[in-house]
Amino acid sequence: MDLAYTKEEQEFRAEVRAFLKEKLPPDLSRKVLDGKHMTRDGMMRWHRILFEKGWIAPAWPKEYGGADWSIIQRHIYDEEAAEAGAPAVLPFGLVMCGPVIIKYGSDKQKAFFLPRILSGEHVWCQGYSEPGSGSDLASLKTKAERDGDKYRVNGQKTWTSAAKWADWIFCLVRTDPAAKKQEGISFLLIDMKTPGIRVRPIVTIDGGAEVNETFLDDVMVPVENRIGEENKGWTYAKYLLGNERTSIAQVGGSKRELKKLKAVARAEEMDRDRRFRDKVAQLEIDLMGLELSNLRMIAGLRDGRGPGAEASILKIKGSEIQQRLTELTFEALGPLALPFQREALEEGWNEEIIGPDYAPPAAPRYFNMRKTTIYGGSNEIQKNILAKAVLGL
Repeated sequence: MDLAYTKEEQEFRAEVRAFLKEKLPPDLSRKVLDGKHMTRDGMMRWHRILFEKGWIAPAWPKEYGGADWSIIQRHIYDEEAAEAGAPAVLPFGLVMCGPVIIKYGSDKQKAFFLPRILSGEHVWCQGYSEPGSGSDLASLKTKAERDGDKYRVNGQKTWTSAAKWADWIFCLVRTDPAAKKQEGISFLLIDMKTPGIRVRPIVTIDGGAEVNETFLDDVMVPVENRIGEENKGWTYAKYLLGNERTSIAQVGGSKRELKKLKAVARAEEMDRDRRFRDKVAQLEIDLMGLELSNLRMIAGLRDGRGPGAEASILKIKGSEIQQRLTELTFEALGPLALPFQREALEEGWNEEIIGPDYAPPAAPRYFNMRKTTIYGGSNEIQKNILAKAVLGL
């Protein structure tokens, strides 16, 4: 295993830094670094900049419009983009559904959907979780009944991130209720403008509404919008979840937040507290271990080995570290962390009084990050996967 960067990879890092310095809009970077609310327009503005550069889909093959970067190049870009404060790109089309279409979709589906995902014309959301079917996703109840050349879909999805922004949703639906639960599921692509779809925001504890409930009442979906074979959707879902779990590690973002935590600790003189310093030191050690594990997995992928159980390890440790970062920031601020106004997340709020550089929105970030150990398959489920795959239990 060789974890050293080659001369070409170091040159690529320099190219990424130069691009971010030139093209990353300062107002978007400031919002990210200050933890401000990011609008759909802001995220799509950055999406279009990356699209014009040809960097919007780093992992996609060039034949489908992707950058076809190596695993190492993707890691370098993620690290540099996080450090610079580049907005996150919505992952549902680019990281989740797009690769499924590339691997399992028909030629017609590839020709129609892939260019629109790349350009940002189509924004996607994910229709997986349901009330009562989250970690045990295979127990989902949304049903799709064949009606000529269409499916009639009825059911409810929940925690649908970005549903209020989305043009399309990829859904797991039950097409054979008599089959074993993993074997009776199909994977459908559904236009969000189809009659019968209703989206209701879920207001979370931080006051935001990035997640939603999505209701499907007699929604007619063309059979040609099914990915692959009927009742084989679980195979495609697992492939998608592997990509999602690996991306949850967020090493670059956590390294950036660790620097912010240290700055807050110095400003509040918590760096003089020996017990607090120990907590930060342990967190930094764990983050270094996560980065090394990520690089080890990358080296394996470069050698042609699949991620396997490592994706679950990265998901567990990455999400736990993200939560601990917010917990320690909360602790460092003490009583100052408690007051919270939703307006404080908007650009320019009170900066003339408190300044733009020291206004960490500790409370909303702490509340929001409680979800990281749940989405993408809860950490308890990931530990079960590890027990089977690694320990043979």
